Amino acid sequence: MTEGDNGVENASYEQFPSLTVDRPATGVLRIVLDGPDLNAVGPRMHHDLAAIWPAIDQDPSVRCVLIRGAGERAFSAGGSFDLIESMVKDFDVRTRTMREARDLVYNVINCSVPIVSAINGPAVGAGLVAAVLADVSVAGRRAKIIDGHTRLGVAAGDHAAICWPLLCGMAKAKYYLLTCEVLTGEEAERIGLVSLVVDDDAVQDRALQIAKSLATGSSSAIRATKYALNNWYRQLGPIFDASLGMEFYGFGGPDVSEGLAAHREKRPPRFT
Repeated sequence: MTEGDNGVENASYEQFPSLTVDRPATGVLRIVLDGPDLNAVGPRMHHDLAAIWPAIDQDPSVRCVLIRGAGERAFSAGGSFDLIESMVKDFDVRTRTMREARDLVYNVINCSVPIVSAINGPAVGAGLVAAVLADVSVAGRRAKIIDGHTRLGVAAGDHAAICWPLLCGMAKAKYYLLTCEVLTGEEAERIGLVSLVVDDDAVQDRALQIAKSLATGSSSAIRATKYALNNWYRQLGPIFDASLGMEFYGFGGPDVSEGLAAHREKRPPRFT
């Protein structure tokens, strides 16, 4: 157990070793995605990122969560090559990772604590889930938001089907999810995918400022508002479940091998 800023005992987050957790202000818990290759999500981080939200929900000292990537270069480059390769080769790994991907989305949605994301640099794939599903998302102007699934050779599962059409409309959702075109932070705000955009060097400060404001607000009112609004996501659960099933079905197919090779070799994929 650790002693929090507000003088009460807080739950330990040592059971999530791949995530750096600190408390930058009273009532604010900060999750930092810190890993190699632009904070790519490896097997352990994929597990921890899905499992941490219920623990946060049970911690009475947390009034707001801030999630960001380590450093200034990236939020997260998405699933690591090792994680993807193991899913392709091993049915058991694929099954476990699919369950974690499902839990990540639903656990973020069902976490009663408000969540703020600070998006700088690339935000891709698995690393993008919490960034976009956060209650308030702050992006740098030159952030690079990419879903990336169809370029890898699998369906856009993860979080996209449950929220992109609702946030930015079906036409924009289809365009960016089918083509894997890069969305800058400015364009993401323009179409409604993120809450607001700021200069790149102001992302972390602005996100922390918002987190502090939420942490000092009426917790009951904020949580109740979040719960009611997230019923929009809950009623789309069957759509998300279908997209997730299609995505992980694709990890057992032929296209993902070419997609993974193309990513490793930094070239366009050649699907046949």
